Amino acid sequence: MASGSGPVSALWTEINRCGQNGDFTRALKAVNKILHENKDDVTALRCKIVCLIQNGGFKEALNVMNTHTKSLTSDMIGFEKAYCEYRLNRVDHALKTIQGIPEQTDKLKELYGQVLYRLERYDECLAVYKDMIRNSQDDYEEERKTNLSAVLAAQSTWENTSAEDLGLPESSYELCYNAACCLIGQGQLSQAMQKLQKAEELCRKSLAEDSDVTEEDVEAELAIIHSQMAYVMQLQGRTEDALQLYNQVIKLKPSDVGLLAVTANNIITINKDQNVFDSKKKVKLTSAEGVEHKLAKKQLQAIEINKALLAMYTNQADQCNKMLASLQTQNPGHPRPVLIKVAQLCREKQHNKAIELLQRFSDQHPESASGIKLTMAQLYVTQGHVTKACDILKSIEEMKYKPGMISALVTMYTHEEDIDSAIDVFTQAIQYYQSEQPGSAIHLSLVREAANYKLKYGRKKEATSDLEQLWKQNKKDVHTLAQLISAYSLVDQDKAKALSKHLPSPDTMSFNVDVDELENSHGATYIRKKAAKVVAKNTKLFIFLCSGKLPKNYDPKSTPDPERWLPMRERSYYRGKKKGKKKEQVGRGTQGATSGACAELDASKSASSPPTSPRPGSGTGTATSNAVPPRQQKPAAAGATRKKAPQKKKKGGKGGW
Repeated sequence: MASGSGPVSALWTEINRCGQNGDFTRALKAVNKILHENKDDVTALRCKIVCLIQNGGFKEALNVMNTHTKSLTSDMIGFEKAYCEYRLNRVDHALKTIQGIPEQTDKLKELYGQVLYRLERYDECLAVYKDMIRNSQDDYEEERKTNLSAVLAAQSTWENTSAEDLGLPESSYELCYNAACCLIGQGQLSQAMQKLQKAEELCRKSLAEDSDVTEEDVEAELAIIHSQMAYVMQLQGRTEDALQLYNQVIKLKPSDVGLLAVTANNIITINKDQNVFDSKKKVKLTSAEGVEHKLAKKQLQAIEINKALLAMYTNQADQCNKMLASLQTQNPGHPRPVLIKVAQLCREKQHNKAIELLQRFSDQHPESASGIKLTMAQLYVTQGHVTKACDILKSIEEMKYKPGMISALVTMYTHEEDIDSAIDVFTQAIQYYQSEQPGSAIHLSLVREAANYKLKYGRKKEATSDLEQLWKQNKKDVHTLAQLISAYSLVDQDKAKALSKHLPSPDTMSFNVDVDELENSHGATYIRKKAAKVVAKNTKLFIFLCSGKLPKNYDPKSTPDPERWLPMRERSYYRGKKKGKKKEQVGRGTQGATSGACAELDASKSASSPPTSPRPGSGTGTATSNAVPPRQQKPAAAGATRKKAPQKKKKGGKGGW
């Protein structure tokens, strides 16, 4: 070392100069020369790690740390090791490394928050950023606020929680964009679109200040905002506008593979089972390298489900089943893969297997049983097993007493002419609301519908209790009282007479209506033109004259035929039809044509009108659209804008993501 002290000193000088200039490649060469002389020089090893990180050699830097574990302790290079693991997408290892470092510095906390965000542990991540904003005073406050707003947006989007109002400013386009993401998660689409438009304006204004930024650079930076705008349009039903904006983003070919994947996925959801060729091209963008590290788990899941649906639509059954098996392995309790599998079985006309699969999944995962049982009921209806479908629907406890479910059950039982079961559905629902929400609007509405139903099907004795309950709630309801009296008149005339005393007197029921004004009103379908008034005793008779056109040969001096009002056959001068006319020939037309035509025109032989609801099982097609609607999975929202954790860099540099 003595002989090389001079050259080593010069090498350190060069390393220092290169570090200040940001020339880490040249600095690395000088460091390697020093390590060639002394391979365990701790300072040189640390400098080499920094140079490798700055040049993007995270794997090489990690190898250096793992090779010299005796010389480089965790308190010396703990941050660098965790950062390399984070950049290599070894997020779990990074978390373990951070938790093993005794001193928690600001830069380590920053990285800790970033790691927690990637692991989707949003509550812990939120606490880290709140603590840093409160206790830090440096030039990175805006970046921390941006990251904090990204966490709030992620919670609102992926966890369906209301975003906490932390009073964050919207001074930058990243902050404004993240605020829009929060609003999208809460379903406030119009307000979200306004925020996105503001974010676009702030972005253009910010980039316009840099003379080196081209218009292409501006459009590339705006790509994520435009994709999110298109997503909002899609949710609003403006699919044509959304598709146009999505395609503009795709044409820009942004470097963010996550943004490309989400945009392509959302185009596929618009295409559905149409324009399959375009969807097959777009699906390749969702499988780009590194996508799995850029998107949230729910985004990745939505993309994989849409791939399976596309395979089903293109009749690639084996590929579809393979994708569904992978999805079920990753998340056994998710119902969507099972529903797609059922749709695939229905396309193959294997309805019994589809029902068995649904029943098995429902038994294994009761938390997801509601949607599964609805699909089972749908399949039973398509096969004509309406009573079985009713039994399935009644087993869904959380929906059992909802008005829509009650209506469906009553309709289905009525179609099967099972009036007793339909009335039983009403009875159970009324008892439920009587105990849970007595006197509520839905309770009284059910009572009225039950009474009307019973009256319609001749169950007047059973309807009396419902009508009495309604009348007691509102004794001024004359219509209900009249129904009640009518029902009792057939089962208990004394009760009907007693109730009739509560009817209002004729004087109170009379209305002062001007008949002339009513008939000549704008809404009248018939307007009286002229009227001749004849008074006989105390009765007023109104005679209306029709103003029709007179015939051309009308002679006012001639006497009209006194029998003109009688049918021709009944007039005294009728002599029947003249002889000699050919009778209708039975054999006219092609042989046997008359009998067929007559049969078609015979209304008595036509089938009776179908019931209001179509008879289940009458169709001959497959039940694909009934089992699973032909639509794609809900489109994925673009992720929130975030900043990177600070990294080792030259003095004066500024990191960003």
